[in-house]
Amino acid sequence: MSVLPIHHRTVTVRGHEIFYREAGPADAPVLLLLHGFPTSSRMFRDLIPRLADRYRLIAPDHLGFGRSAAPDAGDFSYTFAELAALTSEFTEALGLDRFAVYIQDYGAPIGLRLALAHPDRITAIISQNGNAYLDGLGADAWAPVLALIAERTPETEAPVRGIRSLDGIRWQYETGVPAEYRDLLDPDAWERDAALMAREGQDEIQLGLIADYASNFALYPAFQEYFRTNRVPLLAVWGEGDQVFVPAGAEAFRRDLPDAEVHLLPTGHFALETHAPQVASLIDDFLARRVPVRP
Repeated sequence: MSVLPIHHRTVTVRGHEIFYREAGPADAPVLLLLHGFPTSSRMFRDLIPRLADRYRLIAPDHLGFGRSAAPDAGDFSYTFAELAALTSEFTEALGLDRFAVYIQDYGAPIGLRLALAHPDRITAIISQNGNAYLDGLGADAWAPVLALIAERTPETEAPVRGIRSLDGIRWQYETGVPAEYRDLLDPDAWERDAALMAREGQDEIQLGLIADYASNFALYPAFQEYFRTNRVPLLAVWGEGDQVFVPAGAEAFRRDLPDAEVHLLPTGHFALETHAPQVASLIDDFLARRVPVRP
């Protein structure tokens, strides 16, 4: 594996500065990496170097996350529809017209909305604990979120605020990771995420997005119809110990895409923290077979 540099760049979209990481040859097939809650493009730090010799990898921080701008919730409508539209404009600003997309957690409804709007642009989907089925919702983890969606009150907001606390974020990283892989987890990951989630304005940003998650459930039938209609090549690489998005969500892809390739890994929600080499190998093999690459 040759080691290519990772560039740290920004582009202005709709007046907002979007931070992104980029590596790989400019003329190589593009893989757009969309992170989840509560992290940033930093979650791809161990994956990007393993694929950059054959692909052009681009990993933005969603607006309100990581190093991207975080306008006040009163100045930007933090909904998944708006984040998806902004992501579409981001790809256009970079001149990306065809790309595979890696979706994880929040990155799934954002990336799948992008696929619904522009199916001709999507060459393949890699879903790493990126859900599109009610089957994939872990009952205990989703109980407070569903309560907030049903009725937003101070009482329902309180437990959801705990999800983005240091303890809540650490739980997401550690839960479902077997003992033999625990020492591969980097504590800096959840500590950085927690520090960014504690910034001024994040309370309303994140509560608003979580309350809007019902809009994603409403689109699940449309996502599934997109799979059936477009037959998009799909690789599901899933941490089987994840209690937020459980393995049934990975297996469900086969209902609409019989050729979907599903791999369950012995880890949790953030599979790249412990299994980046394995995920990279699966992606490289999958894209080499299903999407043309440079000779």
